[in-house]
Amino acid sequence: MAVGEMAERYMSRYMVDLKVNRLHVDEIWSYVGKHQKRVADFESDKYIGDQYAFVAMDSETKLVPCFRLSKRTGEAANAFMLELSARIVTRFQLSTDAFPPYENAVDEAWGADIDYGQVQKEFVSPPAKEASRRYTPGQIIRVTKRAVTGNPKRKYISTSHIERQNLSMRVSMRRLTRLTNAYSKKWENLRAALNLYFWWYNFGRVHEALRVTPAMEAGISKRIMTWNDLLNWQEQRIAA
Repeated sequence: MAVGEMAERYMSRYMVDLKVNRLHVDEIWSYVGKHQKRVADFESDKYIGDQYAFVAMDSETKLVPCFRLSKRTGEAANAFMLELSARIVTRFQLSTDAFPPYENAVDEAWGADIDYGQVQKEFVSPPAKEASRRYTPGQIIRVTKRAVTGNPKRKYISTSHIERQNLSMRVSMRRLTRLTNAYSKKWENLRAALNLYFWWYNFGRVHEALRVTPAMEAGISKRIMTWNDLLNWQEQRIAA
């Protein structure tokens, strides 16, 4: 957990003044302690039951500027978009799914200073109400792209890259696998695991298509980082 906190501080330090052209945002489901349906009425479910990681990814550099672990609520969407707006300095095109709170969250974070479009997918049958029962995607019968703010280019209104990132997350972290006995027992453990994954993904993993790390492609790192770099960076900060 301590190394996860180091990774969080490291990313907070360097994920600033980012120049982005196209950004995809999505949420990935997990759970802590127990499935939501097993959370008793007397239990505070803020840190147990269903949890969602709101994740943003630069479609071009594949960089993940930040994520937020929370319930899937309008409040969480607002906080996530505000953090993104503090890290990105360029006007860019944003794409999300049709989660209703996004529209207001984007408006509060950027107003008219963004080009924003939504992707809405319609399925043959409605998805299961419980996220834990959505083991396989339904058959898509229609995809609708909608311009929400500014002048987004229709061909770039997409969430395909971030959805592919969701797959990478599930493959790399077993605690995100839908049918698993390796689920997180504490919220803090899940957050630490996500911090470690995204530090490694951004700074230490060579992206197959880019041939460099996302951080290198984005210009915030000059080489492939190792876990020793993270640990030594923390020691240097303490010594200073």
